[in-house]
Amino acid sequence: MTSPHLFIDHVALPVADLEASRRFYTATLAPWGAREQEVEGAYAYGPPGREDLLIAAGDTGPPIHIALAAFDRFTVDAFHAAGLEAGGRDNGAPGLRPRYPAGYYAAYVLDPDGNNIEAVFHER
Repeated sequence: MTSPHLFIDHVALPVADLEASRRFYTATLAPWGAREQEVEGAYAYGPPGREDLLIAAGDTGPPIHIALAAFDRFTVDAFHAAGLEAGGRDNGAPGLRPRYPAGYYAAYVLDPDGNNIEAVFHER
């Protein structure tokens, strides 16, 4: 049985330096029109009413990979540029990824804790 609901409701990331991570996520999520909302000393990001990516000071574990669905190639490009400007490290410039399905256009930036944050647009 399929469901019209999202499979993942939200993601919470522990971060070592909350202010550095705030700068990074505020900048890199701006192409989506994301806003920052304080939630009990943590910060949530996303479009108004859907602040589903939460960062909070805490003990970080091994880096993880999060892929964000982009509206178009421009969003992927803007995400990558903003991530680098905000202190992220390049982990893959914007472009097509031939090893993935046709039309997979993505970019990767490592956040201040080394998490691999991806923006991807699926051209159909």
